[in-house]
Amino acid sequence: MNDYIIINENDNVAVVLRPFAKGEEVDGVTLLEDIPQAHKVALKDIKKDEDIIKYGAPIGHATQDIKKGEHVHVHNTKTNLNDVFDYEYHPNFANVKTIKKNATVDVYARKNGEFGIRNELWIIQLVGCVSGNAHAIIENFKSNYDTSAIDGVYTFNHPFGCSQMGGDHLMTRTYLQNMVKHPNAGGVLVLALGCENNQMKAFKETLGEYDEERTRFLVCQEVEDEISEGTKLLKELYDIMKNDKRTTQPISVLRVGLKCGGSDGMSGITANPLLGKFSDYMALNGGTTVLGEVPEMFGAEHLLMARAKDEDTFHKVVDLINNFKIYFKNHNQVIYENPSPGNKNGGITT
Repeated sequence: MNDYIIINENDNVAVVLRPFAKGEEVDGVTLLEDIPQAHKVALKDIKKDEDIIKYGAPIGHATQDIKKGEHVHVHNTKTNLNDVFDYEYHPNFANVKTIKKNATVDVYARKNGEFGIRNELWIIQLVGCVSGNAHAIIENFKSNYDTSAIDGVYTFNHPFGCSQMGGDHLMTRTYLQNMVKHPNAGGVLVLALGCENNQMKAFKETLGEYDEERTRFLVCQEVEDEISEGTKLLKELYDIMKNDKRTTQPISVLRVGLKCGGSDGMSGITANPLLGKFSDYMALNGGTTVLGEVPEMFGAEHLLMARAKDEDTFHKVVDLINNFKIYFKNHNQVIYENPSPGNKNGGITT
């Protein structure tokens, strides 16, 4: 295994895959200082204001002259990201490889036309106050019944649903309503306390179409024993779900969310490229992957825009990026790519 990697032939930095000491060599370059694992070393002299090139693309610019063999990181590199820009559409699909199309996947078909990759039984809490009740119901259910015919029984803790107003309250309700109709849930128990702002009556009235056969509702303050009542309702849902079978569908039915983990300098040469190739695979087969953290696109947004399938899609990406920058500015925040201290310690500079 190599001890370092030069990701692109146009890069002026290499990433070391183990800690390197001053005096060791990387690609024939003698190191002028110690370089921590997953951090970058200059492969050539880099002048002040010259771009730092990694992945064949600028990741920032030098804030001072950097000598060949020196550590390249936050102490001598600054982002190129700045203000709201007028971007131009220059599509570039040169590195999108042709891959097998017409791929299929075995999934669970739902009544609303969605498809789930799992068949789980969920409790959706309308307010954080019932999280203990939800867990107690699940534990009681699992201790009394065999749940091996499905993929699991879960609830999702959150601190919201009461003492919220306006947009905050509506956002919480909307998120929870979307979860009720999520295709990975083969059955859902909606659990309320009874006195919260996020009232069950209003929740049901604004829920829209849902699978009534696979959805139950329980208000704890309206029953004598919510644990036994909740357990009974989960059993009703389980008896329906346990007969569900996967069907073969085109992979285009999937929508896969991508989540940032505890990123470091290794992420950009391992997990991230893999997920990029996976996203290409999904897109070329008509499927969808979802990037959720807009600030983490900052600085590489031009690469994302170049992958837009047409000019209309390009302008949607531009609006997404610029509107988020305006949001930062309206709250007197610095526009930057959002690396945390842990990210930086792991080798991420911008």
